[in-house]
Amino acid sequence: MKRAFVTMSALALAASTLTAITFTVSTVPAFGDHCDPAEQSQAQAQRQQTQDQQGQDQNQQNQQNQQGQDQQDQQGQDQQGQDQQGQDQNQQNQDQQGQDQQNQQGQDPAAQDPAAQDLPPAGGAVNQASPADPAESPSPETPESPEPSPTQASEDEPANESLSRRRPTQPSRTPTQAPPSATPSATPTPSATPGHDEGEEAECADLGPFAEDFVDIRQVQRNVQTVRTQRAGSSGTFTSRCGRNENRHNNPDNFIVAPGVSNGAHHLHDYVGNLSTDGFSTDQSLAAAGTTCALGDRSTYFWPVLRDRTTDANVDDADGNVGTVLTARQVSLQFRGNPVSKVTAMPRFIRIITGDAKAATNGGANGRAQWSCTGFTNRVTTKYPLCPRGSQLLRILDFPSCWDGQNTDSANHRTHVLFPDARGACPSGTKAIPQLRMTLTYTTPRTASFAVDAFPEQLHNPVTDHADFANVMSNQLMRSAVDCINRGRRC
Repeated sequence: MKRAFVTMSALALAASTLTAITFTVSTVPAFGDHCDPAEQSQAQAQRQQTQDQQGQDQNQQNQQNQQGQDQQDQQGQDQQGQDQQGQDQNQQNQDQQGQDQQNQQGQDPAAQDPAAQDLPPAGGAVNQASPADPAESPSPETPESPEPSPTQASEDEPANESLSRRRPTQPSRTPTQAPPSATPSATPTPSATPGHDEGEEAECADLGPFAEDFVDIRQVQRNVQTVRTQRAGSSGTFTSRCGRNENRHNNPDNFIVAPGVSNGAHHLHDYVGNLSTDGFSTDQSLAAAGTTCALGDRSTYFWPVLRDRTTDANVDDADGNVGTVLTARQVSLQFRGNPVSKVTAMPRFIRIITGDAKAATNGGANGRAQWSCTGFTNRVTTKYPLCPRGSQLLRILDFPSCWDGQNTDSANHRTHVLFPDARGACPSGTKAIPQLRMTLTYTTPRTASFAVDAFPEQLHNPVTDHADFANVMSNQLMRSAVDCINRGRRC
C-alpha cells in the first residue's frame, strides 16, 4: 500500500510540475508592441496574471503534497488501530491466564511452591502478552490532535504559505512503520528576472515616447488665432505639388545641418521634390537633378518620418527608430503671404529650417511643433494628438519668412531667416518672403502607437518635430509665385 501511494505521489508531483511549466511558455510579442505606451500597462497586467497563475499552480502542488502526507498519516493511524486491537487481545489473554493460574493454585498443591511461580507458562504466553514499549504506546493524558485537512489549512493560512509552516504531523506509533518523510517545503515562486520581453520593454522605456506625450485632441482648447491681413498685406498663396514620397526617397542625412556626413540626422527623412537629395548634396547637384514637383520646381522638402510602433519593422536600428514608416496620405506645400506687407522673392539655393530636432534637451526656444487632427484645425498641440474616428492626424510645419536680404545660410542655420511677430510683422532689417507651410496628413493608429523619428536622446518627444527646405526654383518660377501671392490669388 505504501509503495503504491509513493508512486502515485511521484506521478502527481510530476504532473503538477508539467502543468507549471506549461504556463511559462509564451509567444514573444513584437518588439514594436513593447515600445507602444498603450501596450505597456497591458504587458504589466499580463506579467501579474502570469505570476498569479504560477502562485495558484504552486498552491495546487502544495495541496497535493499535503493530501499525500495526510494519506500516509491515515495509514499510520489505521496500523496503530490494528496494533492497539492486538494489544487489547493480548491483555485479555493475559488476564485469562491469571484466572487459570488462580484456579490451579486452589486445586493443585504444587502451585503453592514459590519455585513453580518462576517457571514460564507453557506456550510462551507471557511473551505474547508482554506490554508494549511505553515509548510507543499512546499517552492516555494527551489526546491525539486531528490533522487539519487541506481545506482547513487554506482557510487559516495564506494560499502561498509554505507547507513547512503547517502544523507538524504526529509521528507513527507502530514500531515497524517507517517514519513519514518530512513534508517538503513549498518551492518559492521564482522572482521575476529581466528576460527577453522585460529587457525589450525596459529598453523601450528608455526609447520613449511616454503616455504623457499623447493627448486626445478633443481635450485641447481652441487656441488658433487668425491674423487679419491688412490693406498693405499679401493674402495670396502658391502651392507646389510634389507628391507624397510615393517613390520612397528616404535617408538619415541632412545636407543643411550636417553636410558631407552619412547618417548625420540619426533619423530617417521623407523627401519630396528634388530626387538627388542626400548628405552630400550641393547647389550644383540639386540644380542638375530631377524632381517630383510640378512646374519644374527642383526644391527639396524633407521631414522626419512618422512610424507605426505596433510592428517589428526596423528593430535593429541603432538609434532606436523602430516601427513601420507611415507614408503621408496628403502633403501640402503652400507658400503664403505676409499680413502687413508684400513679399519679395527668396534667393535661389536659400536653406531654411523650422523647429528644433533637439528641443527635448535644448528647451523650447526654437521648437515649432504643431500637431492637430482634421476637423479640429482650430486647436493645435505640441503633443501627439489622438484623433477620433474619421479624423486624421496633421503635422503643421510653419517656416520663418523674414530674410536678412543677404545670406542663403548662417552658422546656426537660423539667423539669416527669422520668424515674424504675433501680428505678422518682420523684424527691422529683414524682408518678408513667401512663408512655406508644410501640412502632412496621416492615418495613424487610434491608440498611442506612433512616434516621429528622432535623435536617440530626444526620446521621440513630439516637440522635436521639424522640417527642412532648400529653394531650387528657377528665378522665373519664383517670380510667378511672388506675383500670385501679392495679387491675392491662389495658384
